Order: sequence, then C-alpha cells, then structure tokens
Amino acid sequence: MAFLKFNKSELVNLAYSLKREILSANKTGAYCNTSIVTCNTRRYHGLLAVTLDRFGGDRYLLLSDLDETLIVNGKQFNLGIHCYGGSYEPRGHKYVVDFSADPVPQITYKVGEVVLRKSLALAQDRDQVMVHYELLESPAPVVLQLRPFLAFRNIHDLTHENPDANTAAADIQNGAAFRLYANFPDLNLQTSDKHAIFVPAPCWNKNITYSDEYRRGFNCQEDLVVPGWFETRLKAGGDIYFSGSLMQENPAELKRRFSACVRGAGEITSYRDQLRRCAGTLITSHNGRTRINAGYSWLYTGLLRETLQALPGLTLYGLKDAALFESILDNLIADDQERLFRRTTQVEAPLYMVSALQSYIDFGADEKKVWKKYGIIIRGIIESYLPGERAEVSMQPNGLLWAQKENTALSWMNAYVDGRPVTERAGYQVETNAFWYNSVCFAVEMESRYGTRGSRFVSKWASIRDLIKENYQPTFWNEERGCLADYVDNDGQHMEIRPNQLYALSVGYSPVDEALAPSILRVIDNELVTSRGLRTLSPRDPAYKAVYEGAQRDRDLAYHQGCTRPFLLRPYVELSFKIKGPAFWKRAEWLIEGFYEDLSKHGVGAFSELYDGDPPHEPHGAISSALSTAALLAIEYMLDKYKEK
Repeated sequence: MAFLKFNKSELVNLAYSLKREILSANKTGAYCNTSIVTCNTRRYHGLLAVTLDRFGGDRYLLLSDLDETLIVNGKQFNLGIHCYGGSYEPRGHKYVVDFSADPVPQITYKVGEVVLRKSLALAQDRDQVMVHYELLESPAPVVLQLRPFLAFRNIHDLTHENPDANTAAADIQNGAAFRLYANFPDLNLQTSDKHAIFVPAPCWNKNITYSDEYRRGFNCQEDLVVPGWFETRLKAGGDIYFSGSLMQENPAELKRRFSACVRGAGEITSYRDQLRRCAGTLITSHNGRTRINAGYSWLYTGLLRETLQALPGLTLYGLKDAALFESILDNLIADDQERLFRRTTQVEAPLYMVSALQSYIDFGADEKKVWKKYGIIIRGIIESYLPGERAEVSMQPNGLLWAQKENTALSWMNAYVDGRPVTERAGYQVETNAFWYNSVCFAVEMESRYGTRGSRFVSKWASIRDLIKENYQPTFWNEERGCLADYVDNDGQHMEIRPNQLYALSVGYSPVDEALAPSILRVIDNELVTSRGLRTLSPRDPAYKAVYEGAQRDRDLAYHQGCTRPFLLRPYVELSFKIKGPAFWKRAEWLIEGFYEDLSKHGVGAFSELYDGDPPHEPHGAISSALSTAALLAIEYMLDKYKEK
C-alpha cells in the first residue's frame, strides 16, 4: 500500500524484518501469515491454514512454507530462510531488496544481475494460496526450484517426524497432491507451467525453531516434511504461478484467478480504506455461517464477547451493511444459547447484546422492528440473572449483580498464572453492573413502547431498574478518589484505577449522576490514557506491569495489569464527546493517529490487540484484532459526526 513505508536497507536485518508480519485471510476461514521475509517465527505461521469441519471446525496448517532456489550458470542460490536453534539457514533474506504490501505482499530478490519478484495472494472464495514469480531481470536463463514444507497439523500444535506420515505424491495436472495423514483432505500443489516437473525426494526437515514461541517460553521446535521439489526454467520477462489448494485447480486459470485476487483486494488510498479492508478479513462465512474472528492468527471465531463488542464497528461503521449485522447476530444467538442464558465465565458478555442493538438503532435501524425480533432474546438474558438461574452470577436484593466462583476470573480480565486468576474481581463489578442497568432500562423502555399492553415484564423490571439506580452510585462512588471502585466485595471498595469504570458513563443509560462524569474522566485522563489506547491499570499501582514481554507468566501478569487496549478508546471517546462536545475533535483524531503510524510493523496493514503500557508503546498480541479494528472504525464514525458540528 502506497502509504506504508518500509526501510529497504533494513530488510536484510532480521531484527527488523522478523517483527513485521504479513497476513491474508478470506471468507472461508483460511489464512496466510508469515514474516515479510517469509521466515516463520510462530507456530501459527504458514502459507495455507484452512478451517476443517471434519476436525470440529478448527484451523489446520497444511502448507507451512515454500523455499525457492535459483540456479544460475550452474550456481545455486537459496532464497528461503528457517531458524534452527539460534542460527538461520539458508539465509535467503540477504537477497531481499524490496518489500511492498499493496495490493498484495510482494518481495523482490536480487542475486547478482538476477532480479526475481514474488507475490502472494489468498483466494477469497476457496481454500487456495497462490504465489506469482516474475523474473524481472537476468542475463541468462534461470532454473527455479520450489520446495514445499508440509505440516498437516492443528495451528496450535507442533509436529515431528513419525512413521504414520504418508510422503508419497499423487500425480495431478501440472503438479502433485499430498495427504500426509488419513482423514485430511488432499493438498494439491500445481504450477501454471505444463513443462514444470516435480522431483520426488521426501525427507524430514528437522528442528525448525519458531523464535517468537521460544521467546514466549512455549514449545518451539518441529519437523516438517519436504516431499521433493518443483522445477521450471525461466527467461528474463518470464513468470510462473504456483498454487496450493484443497481443490485440483485448472492450471490455465491460475493467472486469471491470481489477477482477480489482486483486483479484489481493492485500491488503498486512505487509512479508512485499510480499516475497512481489515474489517472484511475478520468476517468469515463458512458453510453459510457468518461470524467474526476475534483476531489472527490464534484467536477464535464466534466468541461471544468479542463478537458483540466488534459487531457494530465492523459491520455498520466499517462496511455499512445492516444485513450483515443481523446475519452475524442471528448466528451468534443460535450458536451461544448456553453462554447467553445459562452460564459463562465472562458474566457481562451477554449484556453486550443490548449495547450492540443500541448502536444498531442509533445507526438508523427501526427500533420497533429491532425489538420485535430481538426482544424475546433480551428479556431471556435479563431473566437469566435472577437468583438461582446462573451459578456464577446472580442479582442481589439491592438489584446489583454479584459475580463469584472460586478461583475463577469472571470478567474480560481473565488471565491466569499458576492456575490462579490474576484479576479475580469477585463481587460487584463496576462494568458488569453498568451493563446490567443499561440492559434493564433498555428492555423496560422498548417493552413499554412495543410490547404487549400491560406487560408483566415491565411491571416487574421497572421497579428493579429503580433499585439498581438507587444502589449503584453509593456502592461504587468514592468521594476521596473522585472516581468509581473497580469492584466491591465483602471487604469493601477496591480502588485499583482501571478503565472498567468508563462503561458506567458511556452506556446508553448511565447509573451515575452526570455531575460526577468530569471527575471520573479526569482520573482516567491522568492515569490511563496513552497514545495507543487505555492502560488496563494505573502505573501508580504496585501491580502495574509496563511491558508485555518474557515468558507466559510474565506476559499474563501484564495482560490486564498495564497493557493498553485500543478497543477501550471507543467508550472513552464516546464519553469525552458527550462531556466536551466538538471541542474534543482534535484530541480524538490524535488518539487514533498513532495506530496508523504502526501499520508498517507487527501486523503489516493490520491493527494490533494490545500495546505496552509505557512508551514507546510497542504492539503485541494478535496482529489483527477485531476489537481494535472495530473501535477505530467507530471513532472514525464519531469524528465524521462531530466534524459536521
């Protein structure tokens, strides 16, 4: 993309290039993810990972890598790169002279007078990755060899040499098909050149090391099958297309299909274009079920909280598609009956549905039609918090929700260390009860307008609504600190300064007096707001962890104890606009500019899950986050709305 800049002189520096990842994802749930020099640094990296229903709908990595070898005047030059322990071999990155990402990732290699360009594209409508090789310059014909590295494993696992792997190749048109293990589909590897040959020479490439997994303290080594190599000859100006697919493709169609992928990627002329592109990649439609992927490459698809939070931003503010909003919501309701109505360890998650519907109505949906369709769901969710319905959370006589389950984190702050939650927060949680009040208010108002006359639901819950309002502020407000407690238990208020109190003011129906808003916002401004989102804990707190690095224990201690979260900017910006009006516009614009500056690192062209709490606020976590992308789209929508004022 033209507005993403890469330091060409640094591409050969692994400290630079291995931290930058390319990602392509499609509607089928497949993805292609690796570093910009195609050295895999995570177990999740690979050229083709696909969703397999036969294995429960998990993602499986089939094609891990594809090494290129150029033979020029009898001399071999290996363009691939792998890590083995602490060393890299071969060191093909030293030939990289250029990288670009618009409209698809392109890597240019220079070997003496030979210049080869490689472009990667993932088909949007099928499980297929394609690689286009162009010999831009060469004084003599070149032999190009392509060595596929096969994994055939779950993306969360690692594989090792074993006697069960079937390394035999089956002949297909212009290529070979492989199925390492029974019950897997065939991986069909083909080229566009009918004169290309496949040379079978199966072997295990052992002890490949994933440096990011090593750094994070996880198992990091595996063995991959190299079944042989494809070989073709190219002259200057010549090219060849390589395909890895679950289907046997027509080789004559590879050029057209690759070109269609490039055109389908669309032209990126602004950061909002890139936001919308990311929104599209985070929505899958597999087997007719449209869902949101929480983040690539390792987060799951169809998660309750992440879907409900990201849904308005991705579908409404990003893609302007109300039908898509309802389709995803309908599928979520069908898939998540247990968590919506019976039990979930994220006790506030079902209540996010009301916030999503409020955004839908604010966007222009007919509120009567919305309530007629979803009212029964909302009423059922609210009733599920009554005493005796859920084991982990229940409404108390004061109308508030008490969440408690031994040794269990019952909110979105759900990291564990040594089997114990880092932030258990048992008791009355500030955000859960804000969403609770908002949900009850919304349901009572909608049912009063559009429900049956004399509704028993309204008469029952109107009094509970008033009870929640009466008790919320006295329970959470702390006059001395000028803000709300994060949670309250039998020992009283817990005054860790966290962003959860934001929701008490940003929800559609706030349980807090408006006069308290400036004081609460001032505390958040002073202790939590950064140029990369809101910290999850004040740096003044002894438990604050500034950097998300180290082994899993260290990272889990920082995950909700200081790391910033871009998605928290949405309620913060909403609240700030509510209090300050259009005068907040320039500040809101500044708050999102930093994320655009980071688009050429971590996930190239994508929006990261989290950042370090302290400057320089390096990005971490999933390289493409649905929550982050949706929040930025929502803020851009607010910027447009307030700019008119």
